[in-house]
Amino acid sequence: MRKIVLFLFFFIALSSNELAAQETSKKVMIVYGSDECHHCTDTKAYLKKNNIDFIFFDIDKNAAALNEMLAKLRKAGISTSNLGIPVIDKQGEIFTNNGVFEEFLKKLN
Repeated sequence: MRKIVLFLFFFIALSSNELAAQETSKKVMIVYGSDECHHCTDTKAYLKKNNIDFIFFDIDKNAAALNEMLAKLRKAGISTSNLGIPVIDKQGEIFTNNGVFEEFLKKLN
């Protein structure tokens, strides 16, 4: 009986952690860019000003993040041949700064 109770406790705890991780990942936006890019730094400032949670990956310094970003762009059908940064992953919606910057910022909300 004790083993069953421990197993159930373990299963419930594991399920709770997975749900918490899923909720966290859904709420946090991922920004791929460069610290040398003024649109990237302006995007980070905008997100901070508007209290939008995000994770920033500098693709100049992080090859794994660069590869992850490129894979997401390809999967979304976005060309990587003439890419503008930052690239945003907003809960699975992938988009880039490829036009009027103010319009791009509106998509972040």
